[in-house]
Amino acid sequence: MLYIIGLGLGDEQDITLKGLEAVKKCSKVYMEAYTSLLSFGLSTNGISNLEKLYGKPIILADREMVEEKADEILSEADHAHVAFLVVGDPFGATTHTDLVVRAKKMAIEVKVVHNASVMNAIGVCGLQLYRYGETVSIPFFTETWRPDSFYEKIQRNLSMGLHTLCLLDIRVKELTLESLCRGRKAYEPPRYMTINTAIEQLLEIVQAREEPAYTEDTECVGLARLGSEDQMIVAGTMKQLQMVDFGAPLHCLVITGRTHPVEEEMLYFYRCRTSIQH
Repeated sequence: MLYIIGLGLGDEQDITLKGLEAVKKCSKVYMEAYTSLLSFGLSTNGISNLEKLYGKPIILADREMVEEKADEILSEADHAHVAFLVVGDPFGATTHTDLVVRAKKMAIEVKVVHNASVMNAIGVCGLQLYRYGETVSIPFFTETWRPDSFYEKIQRNLSMGLHTLCLLDIRVKELTLESLCRGRKAYEPPRYMTINTAIEQLLEIVQAREEPAYTEDTECVGLARLGSEDQMIVAGTMKQLQMVDFGAPLHCLVITGRTHPVEEEMLYFYRCRTSIQH
């Protein structure tokens, strides 16, 4: 049996009882280590906290391991219980869908244990989930690569009065340009996009457009460390949010569409002038 288990967004305590029971049944426990991270994932004792709770060792599965050695994980699951732990919910990333498809093709039984993800926890800011349009991902700009394909999606959402959840780039275990040229593996240090950088890039994209979908005066909500004890939520214009220090990752941004009075009431508590944290 292959168990794919969501860990939630906060720390080791956020696993569900069903998920914890499943982990305890498993002879091997893998944890994905590339699409996201828990708040304790930034500290050296993060994994040991998990191992202490589960009473067994955890194998960190980076992108290479999952993409290149998935067959090894699946062959283990063919004759034993194997857990694959995912930050947030198992289906927040397409890689995990691929793992399930491959398991089913090999006739391996799969059990999924769901948990909170950014896609539903974002509701904490007060903007109603059914008033969101298509979610977009904002990648880091480089000197030679400044993609803007997500702009049309934001424009379309705003034209319909819908909010846009922007997921910000996470670059973990990315090969350096030099290592790609030389054929030797060397990795860049991890980088996590901030709300400030995301807004800077978003505003750069609209500079050359005649009728921009948004401006520096467009209302947004910035959220940091969603689901953690020290999560931070601030509502304000893009210009205002650029001046806020949101602290440690992970960050995400919502570009606000047309708001309902009930949404406005909730947003009031997070307005930039008060910088209220919850």
